[in-house]
Amino acid sequence: MKSVVSTVVTAADAAGRFPSTSDLESVQGSLQRAAARMEAAEKLAANIDNVAREAYDACIKKYSFLNNAGEANSTQTFKDKCLRDIKHYLRLINYSLVVGGTGPLDEWGIAGQREVYRALSLPTAPYVEALSFARNRGCAPRDMSAQALLEYNALLDYVINSLS
Repeated sequence: MKSVVSTVVTAADAAGRFPSTSDLESVQGSLQRAAARMEAAEKLAANIDNVAREAYDACIKKYSFLNNAGEANSTQTFKDKCLRDIKHYLRLINYSLVVGGTGPLDEWGIAGQREVYRALSLPTAPYVEALSFARNRGCAPRDMSAQALLEYNALLDYVINSLS
């Protein structure tokens, strides 16, 4: 799984060198932000069902036509799958917070997602809306500290940009 530490070590090894000063500063910065990432991961894990449900509801409110017959959210099975997918992205964000890098998102969430959605004729805009709602809903200090919220939002933005 890709993290800041594994990325730095892999790059240095591929170049046949020791990690540079800037490489080590990058790792140090990641380690300094670790407590905030762990706080965000804890809060997200404790509230993932509520966060996912609120994000799903906001998405369907904006894209209510998806509930029409023949659309991507027209049956209970489709609705359950949409909520499942939102939870999946949030879980991968949680994993990424824990490892301190985008590896889980890159490997299990982003790779090939556009092709899958295109092949299944699924729009990505509702997922962008759901994740944007989750990002905009977060509030420091109500939900977590400002630094933890910054770490969480950065990963939400990462997924949103990959879907846009």
